[in-house]
Amino acid sequence: MNDGPSAPADLAEDTALTRPFAGASPYEEYVRASVLSSLQQPLTEAADEMGFLVTTQVMELWFTLIVHEWRAAREALVKDDLPAALDALTRSRRALSALNDSWRPIAALTPLQFEGFRAAFGRASGFQSAMYRHIEFLLGEKSAALVRAHRGDPAVHEALGDAHREPSLYDEVLCFLHRQGLPVPAHVRERDVTLPHTSDPAVVELWRGVYAGSPYDPPAVLAEALTDIAELVARWRFDHLMVVRRAMGAKPGSGGTAGLAYLEQRARRVVFPELWEARGAL
Repeated sequence: MNDGPSAPADLAEDTALTRPFAGASPYEEYVRASVLSSLQQPLTEAADEMGFLVTTQVMELWFTLIVHEWRAAREALVKDDLPAALDALTRSRRALSALNDSWRPIAALTPLQFEGFRAAFGRASGFQSAMYRHIEFLLGEKSAALVRAHRGDPAVHEALGDAHREPSLYDEVLCFLHRQGLPVPAHVRERDVTLPHTSDPAVVELWRGVYAGSPYDPPAVLAEALTDIAELVARWRFDHLMVVRRAMGAKPGSGGTAGLAYLEQRARRVVFPELWEARGAL
């Protein structure tokens, strides 16, 4: 006997979706979405402040992931595990692309829109981001002064101090290449890693030789992975410059920097300069 229409095929799924949870949902316990959604505390009624806060916080999350991946790549290189290092660099490249896209919600802020909430955050500035300093230190852009700037927060200060004293990602790249038989000079391998990395003619020549060979050789593949990262970092810095130029022109930065002039100086800084100089030597 026909008891009527059959139950919808997705009834079991619907039941699972609507069954009460014993406490927080597994999704909430894992992602902590309610914590993330509670972190936005606008200080004004300005319509654009919420987008500014969310954008900034999302960027901090991307910084955290990029630092995680570059540390993983660095550790893999120490172990001479190039495939694992390349995997981590590839993941970081995807994260950097997403980071760069994060500018879009605030990229078109006008000066009037920005001024609607700028005074509310006082002297707060992206210049003060500790996680961004970790990114710069991993790129070899070391600065003891920027470590000292965070001494008011002991945990942050200690973590940045450790990062300042550790070899950068690029330092470990060069040590890896030396162990693979490439001519990395001793003065480069044994340099004071607390100082900013500067271009060395012998390393430029090393990369020139790598590029003169097969593009499929492991050092060449590594070189291009690093070049991808350098280019994406440069694009992030340029986009930062353009967002600030559009929103506030040449006004001083809220954190005490020269604002636009400071960002212009940062945008001119080349990441992994020897990789770029080698191209002109071919």
